[in-house]
Amino acid sequence: MTDTTDDIAEEISFQSYDDDCKLLGNLLNDVLQREVGGQFMEKLERTRLLAQSASNMRLSGIEDMAELLEKQLASEISQMTLEEALTLARAFSHYLTLMGIAETHHRVRKGRSVTHLSKSCDDIFSQLVQGGISPNDLYNTVCKQEVEIVLTAHPTQINRRTLQYKHIRIAHLLEYNDRPDLGHEDREMLIEDLVREITSIWQTDELRRHKPTPVDEARAGLNIVEQSLWKAVPHYLRRVSNALKKHTGKPLPLTCTPIKFGSWMGGDRDGNPNVTSKVTRDVSLLSRWMAIDLYIREVDSLRFELSMNQCSDRLSRMAHEILEKETSSNDLHESRNQPLSRNQFKLHGQQTSSLPTQLPARADLPACTDYNDGGSQYPKLELPGTDYMPLTRQDGQGCSSSEESSKDSNHNRPKLSANGSFNSNGSQLAVTRGSFSSSQLLAQRKLFAESQIGRSSFHKLLEPSSSLRPGIAPYRIVLGDVKEKLMKTRRRLELLLEDLPCEYDPWDYYETTDQLLGPLLLCYDSLQSCGAGILADGRLADLIRRVATFGMVLMKLDLRQESGRHAETLDAITRYLDMDTYSEWDEEKKLEFLTKELKGKRPLVPPTIEVAPDVKEVLDTFRVAAELGSDSLGAYVISMASNASDVLAVELLQKDARLAVSGELGRPCPGGTLRVVPLFETVKDLRGAGSVIRKLLSIDWYREHIIKNHNGHQEVMVGYSDSGKDAGRFTAAWELYKAQGDVVAACNEFGIKVTLFHGRGGSIGRGGGPTYLAIQSQPPGSVMGTLRSTEQGEMVQAKFGLPQTAIRQLEIYTTAVLLATLRPPQQPREQKWCNLMEEISKISCQKYRSTVYENPDFLAYFHEATPQAELGFLNIGSRPTRRKASTGIGHLRAIPWVFAWTQTRFVLPAWLGVGAGLKGVCEKGHTEDLKAMYKEWPFFQSTIDLIEMVLGKADNPIAKHYDEVLVSESRRELGAELRRELMIAEKHVLVVSGHEKLSENNRSLRRLIESRLPYLNPMNMLQVEVLKRLRRDDDNTKLRDALLITINGIAAGMRNTG
Repeated sequence: MTDTTDDIAEEISFQSYDDDCKLLGNLLNDVLQREVGGQFMEKLERTRLLAQSASNMRLSGIEDMAELLEKQLASEISQMTLEEALTLARAFSHYLTLMGIAETHHRVRKGRSVTHLSKSCDDIFSQLVQGGISPNDLYNTVCKQEVEIVLTAHPTQINRRTLQYKHIRIAHLLEYNDRPDLGHEDREMLIEDLVREITSIWQTDELRRHKPTPVDEARAGLNIVEQSLWKAVPHYLRRVSNALKKHTGKPLPLTCTPIKFGSWMGGDRDGNPNVTSKVTRDVSLLSRWMAIDLYIREVDSLRFELSMNQCSDRLSRMAHEILEKETSSNDLHESRNQPLSRNQFKLHGQQTSSLPTQLPARADLPACTDYNDGGSQYPKLELPGTDYMPLTRQDGQGCSSSEESSKDSNHNRPKLSANGSFNSNGSQLAVTRGSFSSSQLLAQRKLFAESQIGRSSFHKLLEPSSSLRPGIAPYRIVLGDVKEKLMKTRRRLELLLEDLPCEYDPWDYYETTDQLLGPLLLCYDSLQSCGAGILADGRLADLIRRVATFGMVLMKLDLRQESGRHAETLDAITRYLDMDTYSEWDEEKKLEFLTKELKGKRPLVPPTIEVAPDVKEVLDTFRVAAELGSDSLGAYVISMASNASDVLAVELLQKDARLAVSGELGRPCPGGTLRVVPLFETVKDLRGAGSVIRKLLSIDWYREHIIKNHNGHQEVMVGYSDSGKDAGRFTAAWELYKAQGDVVAACNEFGIKVTLFHGRGGSIGRGGGPTYLAIQSQPPGSVMGTLRSTEQGEMVQAKFGLPQTAIRQLEIYTTAVLLATLRPPQQPREQKWCNLMEEISKISCQKYRSTVYENPDFLAYFHEATPQAELGFLNIGSRPTRRKASTGIGHLRAIPWVFAWTQTRFVLPAWLGVGAGLKGVCEKGHTEDLKAMYKEWPFFQSTIDLIEMVLGKADNPIAKHYDEVLVSESRRELGAELRRELMIAEKHVLVVSGHEKLSENNRSLRRLIESRLPYLNPMNMLQVEVLKRLRRDDDNTKLRDALLITINGIAAGMRNTG
């Protein structure tokens, strides 16, 4: 049922899926029987049977009987009490969620059971070699591939994180249930565990009672890394490496990373005043803290594993240097304290810190079980939100080094409060920013230093210093030093988060990825040279690959701001400098001014300038970007970009901030300048994208800057959401296709490489859909080994929430980009096809805009027929639903626009205008041309397939029910006209595709949709009833809760929101 499935044309067996659904459904029934009683369960079962019968009748074509049964169902729902409606909504919502878990598990099981998995590295590498690509070209292309998946905080993840973790546990239990060697007693225990999880879910509030802060959203992204991607990445890279070795004879280089990750969580300030410069700084530091914390755990496991003595000369020398340094440090310490007795010294010399005092968590398990706890153990999740343990214990007791790493990982995790400030529950270091005098800061610093001295001294007793005897566990000595530096790095980050003085020696902590990779690669080379390659390619290789992929920050943070905010900032500056108002200048004057200032060496912004708070926030953001640099941050994305001056304005503000910060530091800013990425979103801006890039690259300063600072690489982002809301899905798809081709041509004219950044949403209405299909349908030459793409909201959890699904998605990204690079999709066979696309697009856009923007009744109809106005109570995102204070659709964000129509099962944004466009061209005698385009042009085929997929999820009778109950009589004719448009779209999509019925090429999707209807249809009818009551009594909080639960349930049934 999900739009994310990449098995769009593949059949799957449903027997095991049905078994899992039956198991989970029966267990939920048992729980409900106990929780709500038998009388209500009879009513629930009657509701389900009525819905099932109506659905069966409609699928069999017996429309009259289906309508009668649906009216009976609606009537019975309307007679329910509020308590009954609330309980029914909760029950059916959980049924739909459990079916979604079973579906995800079924796909994982299918991928594991087939011997030849399509779209896998092995499959695509084999196809390419057999198709004439030389092994050497294949190897080089894979090694040079650069794909970045950017996780965003777009508010479409409707489930609370607490419930997400419970759902993951159920998925793991289903996986355990598949084991053929499971005994009767084990299976009974497993059923008990499932019952416990389902009971826990039922007794947990489904609704978020408060809006998440940007820091909360960032934490959710970091948890995806910790719980899934951290485990998935090494396995994914092993698959790539093994397939490369099989088909080219050479494995993937150890530090080669075809895929990396970025984030917008805590950096996307477009229309979100809650994302401040302080939030960005704190989220970036927290991401670093999490990376270091994860590395400490891995190094601990490695120290236990690498117990051998034989090593290379280089590693031996490094181990001796570490021991000598440690000894001299101990001698210095002893000279200031009471000397050890001879017996104590003898004992001290016999012990070694190279041996961990306690087995690290999971060190006893082989690396291959990291994402699927081996043996008979259930996978254990390290949950966020546990109490932060104080750095110094009240009773003066400590823990061993091994304990410390695991306990610190789970308990000593920094917490950021709602406003973004760092705090440590129970810690003596918890402070409030700005509340300290200089003497208090010094006192706090002294307290922290003393607490660390006591703590580290006690740990030395538990893990005594190493012997100087040669050949004693050199790997453990080196890795012990790595761990010590990592722990100092982590403590330094805690001080920075607290805004406490921090004067660590740069040699004592890790700042860059290369610094951490150095000793790890030395250990790897040593093991290889000593004939222990099998050991080198285990946990150590996995850790090196993690460091190469995640670096020191896990995910580099992009910044995003609207172009108008930069113009306002420059307005304030030019007015202060008596240079008139920047935004009133024409484009040429702006470019002349910006270029002149960019070539200059002096700062533009006077330090004494006083500006409005909004302008100050923009300047503060650039200052934070200068302080963090490209080591921590990724790109600076300009939303609503439309001119070359939009890009140069950001370059100037960035340059100015870096000059100011480097002047204060007395040294260059860390890292390099951020890539500045224009985001073209509206149809008008997409049409001008190529011209903007040509204008930019024709400016000598800018072209030289790109070559010098960004390796001759220009990045351009295209937006799918706003273009779809602006002109309809079909027109948006065509304008995006043309814009990408024009941008690529513009860069080629100047000899500049280009990376296209795709701002895709989760739903098809916002550019979503199967990853493989989307990449394979890009314009030829637009994917040349590089790609960036967003993964938003609920799609992050759906694609990357489990390690197994994450591995599959990463492989699909890799193989799709590889195919698009080495076997680019075909161009349209003839110019006539492009002309037909233009005509379809023109008719489609006219129909869409005349309905949505020009019909005076549409806005009122939209508010009446959908729960759009009530979506704000969901508390699923930190940003407002509108960019500006306006009731019109123009300023409504694309997410609530699509979300509202998805709830009513009308999914209007994905198809409105498509039927009119196809019909218009077919009536002119071009039906056969369209059929040929569908068969031979990947772009046109994927566009039609995605529209067909979403039409398969649309439901005219349900949409009609919303109209009949909620819409004013004077506007019901508009609803009837729209439903006729839906039928026209269905008819002509089937004509073009040659299918007899919707989703004929994806029977799995159709089967999944049908299996949900007995629960989904009553949820929609219940939502209609609750909306009707709520609009008469809008202060009733229980009614509002019932509505929000129906929204949750329908989102679970549709498997996407906005």
